[in-house]
Amino acid sequence: MTTLVLLRHGQSDWNAKNLFTGWYDSDLSPTGETEAREAGRLLRDEGVRLDVVHTSVQTRAIRTANLALEVMGASWLPVRRHWRLNERHYGALQGLDKAATSEKYGEEQVQVWRRSYDVRPPAMAPDDEKNPGRDERYRDLPEELVPATECLKDVVLRMLPYWYDHVVPDLRRGSNVLISAHGNSLRALVKHLKGISDDTIAGLEIPTGVPWVFDLDRHLSPGNDRLLGDPEENREKADAVKRQASRESGGSR
Repeated sequence: MTTLVLLRHGQSDWNAKNLFTGWYDSDLSPTGETEAREAGRLLRDEGVRLDVVHTSVQTRAIRTANLALEVMGASWLPVRRHWRLNERHYGALQGLDKAATSEKYGEEQVQVWRRSYDVRPPAMAPDDEKNPGRDERYRDLPEELVPATECLKDVVLRMLPYWYDHVVPDLRRGSNVLISAHGNSLRALVKHLKGISDDTIAGLEIPTGVPWVFDLDRHLSPGNDRLLGDPEENREKADAVKRQASRESGGSR
């Protein structure tokens, strides 16, 4: 049996401002840094042993892993990074206030853009200064692979090749793996691991900075899985994520 730990990055600066973030490279907020260190403490106290780490190429996921590993005394672990673990690209919504966007388009429409499985938000314009095609870390990507917008189905399709080609071989060697990534790339992976339906996945909210530990059998099917930490605090964090696009959210996360 091997262990897989999924860790959604801690709160970012743009999370704190209640902005659609996506592929924009927002750093961790002070709260996010605290959440990342707490994740490391929870893993250390739980006695979770890790062998290898995978992250996206976005700063908030990278720093979350670094801070957690530092607390665990495991900063020496090998780390692999890949754009296929990036957050979902929110298209033209990136940089917009979630509550204000709900005020303009209606909460129902924004919820469709945020949580439906196969509906993409409006695409980002090619000349938008936030277009990832202008980012050096994606300079070697073929143009057709750089998204202008994505739905969760798109994230599943671009995440799974990395899972099969890089993470699965680590797990089959018996390595315990940490993946530090994002709400939607981790939702995509959990959908795959647990066989969650297209409709049901809309209701899955993953709290920030909380390690989600999976015990995998020899077929890499999850047996037990658990969120570490206080269950009530974890529910509150998940509810806060769910309320982000509400006009009454106040931009707290």
